[in-house]
Amino acid sequence: MTGDFGATPAVDFPTPLKTETSQLAEIIPGTGQPVVKGQKVKVDLSVYNGTTGETLQESAYDGSTQSGIVISDQTIAGLSNALECAQVGSRLAVVVSPDDAFGPQGGSADLGIAATDTIVFVIDVVKSYLTRANGAAQPAENGLPAVVLAEDGTPGITVPSATPPTELQVGVLKKGTGATVKEGEPVTVAYSGVVWGEKTAFDSTWTTGVPAEFLAADGSKTQGGVIPGFAEALIGQTVGSQIVAVIPPDQAYGDQVSGPIPANSTLVFVVDILGVN
Repeated sequence: MTGDFGATPAVDFPTPLKTETSQLAEIIPGTGQPVVKGQKVKVDLSVYNGTTGETLQESAYDGSTQSGIVISDQTIAGLSNALECAQVGSRLAVVVSPDDAFGPQGGSADLGIAATDTIVFVIDVVKSYLTRANGAAQPAENGLPAVVLAEDGTPGITVPSATPPTELQVGVLKKGTGATVKEGEPVTVAYSGVVWGEKTAFDSTWTTGVPAEFLAADGSKTQGGVIPGFAEALIGQTVGSQIVAVIPPDQAYGDQVSGPIPANSTLVFVVDILGVN
């Protein structure tokens, strides 16, 4: 294999390439922080069918087609295991065995991978995101929901018994020192959301273990955006911050039901801002 980090690699391997255990080689050492479980990374990658040598996917290696991968049980095991502890700036070559790829699913017809095929990855680890907000704690603001964090960072939210506010309210619980979120920019966050007056979260990335990425923009005007109050709460905040946002119905879902959220609901979100693109 030849090629510099950040450039399309020239890859050659004998076919069919078979293995019963996944294999990892660091082709170019990185100097950044090691990746940990639960973390999101952005990568350039080239993917090959180890049986046929066919190229299944290849990044443009110009920053335009990088893939986001979360090191979790929801990522194929051979890839997740290879990335865990890899350093940002490294190029990896990974041969993933059939059992560590799609396992009992028996391959992937959509990707052109049979049940007995190995998968070969060449991965440039370009960027890593925070796993939780790491900013400095800020004084609590009166009238906002109280937030207590579990050891793993999962927020517990206690909503006041008072009548919910009719205007958007945003409090900074931790102040990060990273980049500022700009309108329309892709942002990666961890969050929990509850309906005012309820005790159980209707949605939480802390439960799924997978951060969310979307545009910091009004989703009614911009594809890939979010409800207006959520977008407004994020814009101008900094990476590493944790915020609590109380969003009235007219900046949420209004008089519409949305999944488990009743019509005319005031929503409360606690959000860790993990990174921007």
